[in-house]
Amino acid sequence: MELGVIGLGRMGQIVVDRVRSAGHDVVAFDVDEEAIERAEESGASSASSLEELTDQLGAEKCIWLMVPAGDPIDAALDELEPSLTDQDIVVDGGNSHFEDSVRRAEATEAAYLDCGTSGGPAGADLGFSLMVGGPAWAYEELEPVFDAVATGPDGHDRMGQSGAGHYVKMVHNGVEYALMQAYGEGFELLHEGQYDLDLEAVAKTWNNGAVIRSWLLELCEEAFREEGGDLGDVADHVAGGSTGTWTVQESLEQEVPLPLIYQALAERFASRNDRFSRRLANRLRYGFGRHEVHRT
Repeated sequence: MELGVIGLGRMGQIVVDRVRSAGHDVVAFDVDEEAIERAEESGASSASSLEELTDQLGAEKCIWLMVPAGDPIDAALDELEPSLTDQDIVVDGGNSHFEDSVRRAEATEAAYLDCGTSGGPAGADLGFSLMVGGPAWAYEELEPVFDAVATGPDGHDRMGQSGAGHYVKMVHNGVEYALMQAYGEGFELLHEGQYDLDLEAVAKTWNNGAVIRSWLLELCEEAFREEGGDLGDVADHVAGGSTGTWTVQESLEQEVPLPLIYQALAERFASRNDRFSRRLANRLRYGFGRHEVHRT
């Protein structure tokens, strides 16, 4: 099948590469000409505007948006709207707030799929985990594309009606905050405790059969190997926080207590004072998402 991809940053380029590798056609657009050239090297066709992209896709268009959440999504939809019909499908693969996704689904004539995406740059090789909300027929129509972008058929599923995909991804990120905080606090106690420990060796041992083994723990091992057991000049500054804030806000709306996630969010906001746990969280964000490492 043929897919239009709008937004060719790190994640958008991975979508292009994986869809092309699965044998599907791609028409790609970005405001950055170098990004378009990289997509062409992957075998994608290019478009110089959104109008040209929709013209190339023809009838029953399938378009994947991988642009920053917020105004850029609305701007792209406004520009696409004259070219869309109720037979077309638009996927929002970014970290949009689920209520924005519901609003966009109601306002867009095309079928709107909100697609929570997890896996970071490692998805280039492994594939992503995709949490999709929206009309069942549109999800089923795009299953071959989701198979290609995800780790395979088990790496994606329809979570429910519009907004459900980004809702599940929002909670996923809240859980991620709490897990990072738990690893950070544990390693902080080991770092400050009674023994002179090799934290890379501890993480490696835990990663081989321990109850708490995980990809995040593998990234702890990587961080200690590359930065040293004291994390070198990694700063006590943990960026991000929007999806965690949304998760806590939703917990207040639903009166569901989330003390661990709330505390992890509070630690991010309080990261003006030096804490080893937050320095590790800072470095872990680079490990799974290649986010910038703030350094002293």
